[in-house]
Amino acid sequence: MASTRRLAAILAADVAGYSRLMGADEEGTHERLQAHLRELVEPKIKDHRGRTVKNTGDGFLAEFASVVDAVRCAVDVQRGMIDREPEVPDEQRIRFRIGVNLGDVIVEEQDIFGDGVNVAARLEALAEPGGICVSRMVRDNVRDKLDCIFEDMGEQQVKNIARPVRVYWVRDPAIPTEKAAPAAAQPLPLPDKPSIAVLPFQNMSGDPDQEYFADGMVEEIITALSRIRWLFVIARNSSFTYKGHSVDVKQVGRELGVRYVLEGSVRKAGQRVRITGQLIDAVTGAHLWADRFDGSLEDVFELQDKVAVTVAGIVEPTLQAAEIRRSMGRPTNDLTAYDLYLRAIPRVRAHGKDGMIEALGLLGEAFERDPQYGLALSLAAVCRADLHVAGWISDVESNRRNGVELARRALGSAGDDPAVLSCAAYALGCFDEDITTAIALVDQSLELNPSFATGWIHSGWLRLWAGQADTAIEHFMTSTRLNPRAPSPAASLGIGIGHFLARRFAEAEVALLRSQQLFPGWVGPYRWLASCYAHMGRLDEARAMVAGLRGATSDVGLTPKRYRNLEHRELYLSGLRLAAGEAI
Repeated sequence: MASTRRLAAILAADVAGYSRLMGADEEGTHERLQAHLRELVEPKIKDHRGRTVKNTGDGFLAEFASVVDAVRCAVDVQRGMIDREPEVPDEQRIRFRIGVNLGDVIVEEQDIFGDGVNVAARLEALAEPGGICVSRMVRDNVRDKLDCIFEDMGEQQVKNIARPVRVYWVRDPAIPTEKAAPAAAQPLPLPDKPSIAVLPFQNMSGDPDQEYFADGMVEEIITALSRIRWLFVIARNSSFTYKGHSVDVKQVGRELGVRYVLEGSVRKAGQRVRITGQLIDAVTGAHLWADRFDGSLEDVFELQDKVAVTVAGIVEPTLQAAEIRRSMGRPTNDLTAYDLYLRAIPRVRAHGKDGMIEALGLLGEAFERDPQYGLALSLAAVCRADLHVAGWISDVESNRRNGVELARRALGSAGDDPAVLSCAAYALGCFDEDITTAIALVDQSLELNPSFATGWIHSGWLRLWAGQADTAIEHFMTSTRLNPRAPSPAASLGIGIGHFLARRFAEAEVALLRSQQLFPGWVGPYRWLASCYAHMGRLDEARAMVAGLRGATSDVGLTPKRYRNLEHRELYLSGLRLAAGEAI
């Protein structure tokens, strides 16, 4: 029979702890499994119009024309297993884990293949003993047809599948699973801010002498994360109680009372070392981030420092993005000051006039609830500064006074928080306050948290405004390295302006266009590209940028007094005059 393709519902199952059961009683386990397959599983597959494709030694694979039949069969099998082997001790009982997927498969006489089958197998591996996991496509097709609850486990990055898979646990009151069983101890409540535990990294080198390096790596990462003031970080002594154990991150989350877990491994070969890390939501099991780092052991402590700072810099925005997504899903009448702050962040980052005004309203509510909320106060000051930069404020002086007052209130409330220091410094520098003081504040912020990507962006802007173009570019590049997967339009814009002020117009154009592509609604790239093109003699392109600028703001020329270097200021304005064809 030639192979064919068709859409099918695939049910994959295996026995939880099969190797352990076989090690304890090989013949008995085999005989009991065959009895389950013969007396329960195969009849249920036939009852639900399915076909057993094959037995896999420790499980089975079946296909169904109907995805509803496949899930009904899975539920009936798990229900049927409850009453079998009542005389067998609980720890020795055979329990199936089942995964169900709907996908395109390649069908041969004795087997089926393809991603649809592979995903079903990965879903089965994610299921608890006695449990069932299904893909989103399965859930969407059956959720209104069966009397089951589908609990969202989030997106899972599974082996050999390029894209994350959205996974759902099928919760049936009649099926007791380990997931549903009461824990021996009550889980610790989650703190009132994002929380994380860093587990001991696994030493994959086969060399016990490398344990010190893996342990030191984790300690450095814990120290770096502890500098992030809005993050609750579990101490090293608690994290290291899991050293040498194979752990379930969900269990770790319950036992330590944290939402996120960072785990990883260290592999050494000669004088080279590879460090991998992954960040997991311990509540849903979803993988939020994973990466690897390669380096040399010639200077082991420098390598530890470098990886720790980089990991902390990447983890911070990843966690913040996850928290923002969680906050967006909460009912508005339940919001706390922190939730209001989280809701404001994406509106500020969108760099649109309406979004910034909305963000100011949310932040105002936040510090009305908590007048000492430094993060909300300092982000509101940044909003005021950005509205000023864009020319989107009619009462410029009132906006300036409000922005400076917010920044100073923030410093008075939480002047030892790196994020507050950085945002306040940016706002004060923008509103023509003493630039030396503003730079000192942002330097203090980065000393407290060298992994703070946004702090490096704010530092870059302050350096630009102080006339230090090349230093500014270095700081923007540092931010980009710390947050490589979420390129910042502000960093690209700053790099472009730095090259422009150094008269490297071709390099400036590249970075300014990148910034414009990332956020086409922001006025900054239009202004600086117009001036850049004019200095390059490309007046048609310069005028096109001015035309785009007129559509976004009434203040085309906005004299940038925050640029303290008069030569830099005149370079920008002279190009803009050429582009606009008018006095500015």
